[in-house]
Amino acid sequence: MKSAVLVFPGINRERDMARALRLISGQEPAMVWHAETALPQGTDLVVVPGGFSYGDYLRCGAIAARAPVMDAVRKFAADGGLVLGVCNGFQILCESQLLPGVLMRNGALKFISRDMFLRVERSDSPFTRGYNAGQVIRVPVAHGEGNYIADDETIKRLEGEGRVLYRYVSPEGALDPTWNFNGATNSICGITNERGNVFGMMPHPENHVEASMGCTDGRGIFAGLVEHLKRAA
Repeated sequence: MKSAVLVFPGINRERDMARALRLISGQEPAMVWHAETALPQGTDLVVVPGGFSYGDYLRCGAIAARAPVMDAVRKFAADGGLVLGVCNGFQILCESQLLPGVLMRNGALKFISRDMFLRVERSDSPFTRGYNAGQVIRVPVAHGEGNYIADDETIKRLEGEGRVLYRYVSPEGALDPTWNFNGATNSICGITNERGNVFGMMPHPENHVEASMGCTDGRGIFAGLVEHLKRAA
């Protein structure tokens, strides 16, 4: 799997993401600066990592969405390439209109940094292939604006088309407002575009891929992408 990790001023998770990709795929990802106008030849996966691009000025991800490299990402996605956005990366994908909706301030108006429990809603997507449908995984979050909101018609379409891939749940896998810490609509924490090749999520799977971190539940996202690309080759 040949991956490319985008680098914007202010982000701080690009090296975590690069390490996770290297550990699972066995290949070193390319680090692509925001001012570039093209992606590396042969790229299979573009990752927009977390952090605080441009200091989260204006709105989270709003400035990064207008960076030169995002034109190349939009073309890559339009051609069917896989795009993964995590945390600030999810915000950037929404601001770029590669995904619908917007990430707003957490419901309690507080920054959240803790492990969350996610339920895998389906296992036939490139971004969920490493899990079983209904499986509950534990993945950390670190965000102040993770409250996913969209208009009623968009939410209806996302739900009806099976484009919600992960939700915040209790440890037992039940939908429970007390475990939806940021207040996201329908407990949504990860969605895809209509084609299913662009995916954004707020939690950080790259931080739960090594046993030394106490949990490896995040490995499935990256392992599933590797398996998907092997099958597609």
